[in-house]
Amino acid sequence: MLSRVADTIYWLGRYMERTNGMLQVILTQYISSQDSDTHFSWNSLLKIYGELSDEEIESMGKNSSRALDYIIFEPTNSASVYNNILFSRENARGIQDHITKEVWQCLNDYYHLIRSGKIRAEISQGDPVSTMDHLIKSGLLFTGTIDTTMTRDEGFTFISIGRFLERAVHSLDITRIKINEIHLLNSESDDALKLRYLLYSLFGFEVYLKIYKGNFTTRNTLELILYNEDFPHSVLYSLERLYRYFIRLRADSLAENFERLEYLIGKTMNRLKYSNMHQADFPTLNNFLLESRLELFEISAAFSKYYFGNT
Repeated sequence: MLSRVADTIYWLGRYMERTNGMLQVILTQYISSQDSDTHFSWNSLLKIYGELSDEEIESMGKNSSRALDYIIFEPTNSASVYNNILFSRENARGIQDHITKEVWQCLNDYYHLIRSGKIRAEISQGDPVSTMDHLIKSGLLFTGTIDTTMTRDEGFTFISIGRFLERAVHSLDITRIKINEIHLLNSESDDALKLRYLLYSLFGFEVYLKIYKGNFTTRNTLELILYNEDFPHSVLYSLERLYRYFIRLRADSLAENFERLEYLIGKTMNRLKYSNMHQADFPTLNNFLLESRLELFEISAAFSKYYFGNT
């Protein structure tokens, strides 16, 4: 596969995984805003999903309607949901020989849905919860269409690498944001609620209930999100799947390029696997999450350099 094509399909996977994760987090954040929490603000999401100054974030942070419109639909915000889907569609248009017609049609339908004025109006003036749920289901349909219609060739391998790398980054980011919020509040009654919202944000609430029987603690939550090898949105699960798909590239890779990536992925995965961050104090945990995030970006940069020919 040409490096240009591999790069394009890899970013298709990353953009769509980012879209799915963003929408779930945004929906959860909106639901939490209805709990009349005096500490509620959109500031944390506006920082990671936007390009606003601190002053602009402060002016928008308490206004759910404006924040939702900016994060989901704003064309000038390169990190918006709309632009993630737009970038995905542009990537898919250029590689239609490497994806199925079902994948293309599903993505094209999603693009026209997000462009719909009716959807935008429903978010700002109607029923945001049902509308965001509709968008989330469209993203999950796209993911399922990839899994059920694409052959397990290089194209599927690169799109999967993109998906699981992005998922690991997303899980680290949202965990760090929510754990920071819990640390700042320093209130046991608020902790359990914040932990629930963290789990909802990562599709993990029902999984948590089944494993821990509803006893919400920071330790158990971190154990699930960081270490559980069966939870699809845990960081360790994502890294193990990333490694699994990367190994498939061995036969078609230059040995030195493959070995460099294998070392970086293995180092990050083993550093997490043999840590005990669910038992750590807040400063140690926060530093670990930040360092892990930097390691994932190092992996991303190495793919760009060694497999996609970007310098």
